[in-house]
Amino acid sequence: MKANSLLKGLVGAAFLIGAAVSAHAADTLAAVKAAGTLKVGTETAFAPFDYIDAGEHTGLNVDLFAEIGKELGVKIEWVALPWDGVFPALEAGKFDVVAGPATITKKRLERYRFTPPIAEATIAILKKAGDTTISKPEDIAGKTIGVGKATAQLDQLKEFSGTLPTKVDVREYPAFTESYADLAAGRIAGVANSLPNIAFVASQRKGTFEVVLPPFGKKSYFGFIGLKDADHAPLMDAIDAAMLKIKADGRMAELQKKWFGASFETPDAVKDPAF
Repeated sequence: MKANSLLKGLVGAAFLIGAAVSAHAADTLAAVKAAGTLKVGTETAFAPFDYIDAGEHTGLNVDLFAEIGKELGVKIEWVALPWDGVFPALEAGKFDVVAGPATITKKRLERYRFTPPIAEATIAILKKAGDTTISKPEDIAGKTIGVGKATAQLDQLKEFSGTLPTKVDVREYPAFTESYADLAAGRIAGVANSLPNIAFVASQRKGTFEVVLPPFGKKSYFGFIGLKDADHAPLMDAIDAAMLKIKADGRMAELQKKWFGASFETPDAVKDPAF
């Protein structure tokens, strides 16, 4: 009898613990719904995803999160900070999700959860218009190339540099806008960033910049980032569902065309990144 009672007690305790964990896991989504606000962290120096134009925060992320907010029935509250502070702030609970976006990599997938991709992120080179010394990616050998600090583009540039006869002089910047300013001033020979980003910058400053094709990095994708734990799973599930709906009904393609001039074929999820 005692053994049977003990077994029943353990089963009952396990049930209560399971129920408590389940309830706690829904807390983040419930909290967002209760507050009526989804807090989104980002860097506002990553055009055309997030940037400041005439004093206003604008870009694809602003438009896309507005649609996500409609699907979830909440308002969007933006929290802006430098990119190298975004991940620590996410883990500290300063906001619920990161817009960024960030390149989906194997290393990041080990620690964070990514939403469905929003665009291609393959890396390429931006050069000064008329620079005949760079006509293909390999021509950056021995030259000074700017890249964002703490970015996947930095890792890919370093990897590519190792394949060249003369290593690239890699110059890291807190924000890509600073690297573009140095490129325009002739202080560096190029900037390594994702093709969508530099194509947008070149289109906005015709006669100043040109894109060097083809891209030199492995094919990759951008996604939004959330925490990879049970507490945030319900919220991330809801965001994923909203984004897949936005993709399925054509709103995603419309926003891509608006901000990139073309839409991208992207998978619904990236589980095995190229790097």
